[in-house]
Amino acid sequence: MEGLVVNNTGKPDPDFWRGKRVLVTGHSGFKGSWLTIWLNRLGARVTGISLVPDTTPNLFDLAENKAICDSRFCDIRDADRFASEVTSADPEIVFHLAAQPLVRAGYLDPKATFATNVMGSVHLLDALRRQRDVRSVVMVTTDKVYRNNEWHWPYREDDELGGHDPYSASKAASEIAIASYRAAFLSAQDVAIASARAGNVIGGGDWSMDRLISDAVKAWQSGQVLEIRRPDAVRPWQHVLEPLSGYLALAERLWEDASCAGAYNFGPPSGEVATVRDVIGLAHAAYGSGDTHFGDGNEGPHEAGLLVLETTKSRQVLGTRSRWSLQESLQYTMGWYRAQHQGADAKVLCDSDLDIYEAMP
Repeated sequence: MEGLVVNNTGKPDPDFWRGKRVLVTGHSGFKGSWLTIWLNRLGARVTGISLVPDTTPNLFDLAENKAICDSRFCDIRDADRFASEVTSADPEIVFHLAAQPLVRAGYLDPKATFATNVMGSVHLLDALRRQRDVRSVVMVTTDKVYRNNEWHWPYREDDELGGHDPYSASKAASEIAIASYRAAFLSAQDVAIASARAGNVIGGGDWSMDRLISDAVKAWQSGQVLEIRRPDAVRPWQHVLEPLSGYLALAERLWEDASCAGAYNFGPPSGEVATVRDVIGLAHAAYGSGDTHFGDGNEGPHEAGLLVLETTKSRQVLGTRSRWSLQESLQYTMGWYRAQHQGADAKVLCDSDLDIYEAMP
């Protein structure tokens, strides 16, 4: 589009975001809370739609995010009410993060997992068909959407979708729905829509169950032994600010060039993946205390053992790159938890991490 300058730095442009009407679904969750804080810093006008936070403590309440966005609590499975809230928000840009985000929870309640992750996404996509000003949409799925062959090659955006467990399968199914709505409806309405597939995310403020660093912090702060089910599982670990930076860059790019719609992987370089054992070793060194017991890898239901992402597309199209190494990511993460546990303000800690990250070249 004439007059627009493409931002190829991979970092969000405050001039772009200032005054934009942005809808964030799942704004009360871990990633959604960090994204809301960042968008507010950038000058966006944020509306959030999600469930009430389901953990105590939680970052949404600790950072007092209700003061920096128009916060609305609604179940995305309620199609009519959700559509009404989307219409009322009248967004120009949408980030869809609302989901049932846990593998083991998917085994416990597969029906709710599919209802939330597939039909919840469909409810948003259908509501967007009736929005007059929406132009850029980032649908966040997961790195687990690929049919996992347990091979050492990183998965590319055009590799086969799949999913052994209900969570992974539901996210893969949502990818198909996203592609369908893009092709059948939204592209004709000049709405550019992309799916974002991010690797395992760490960072201060996550107290969800069955998350590695969250479990470590809860165990070590209470003097309990951290139990690790699958110490040799390999994942693409990254600090939460890395994929969020990518989502913001992607939304900007979609606004400027609708031909960039499609799927994008976000994660560290494929050579920088690490085992759970390695991550816990670095986390323990950064935290400074705590005991850990490593299992034999056979506990619990099936989970992928090896997962690596190819991120060339996001680097080339968006200019994104990892700014913090795994060791740095864990140092910032464990430092956040340690300081917060000692009484530091959660919002101040988030702003401090963002100051450091934004200052990186």
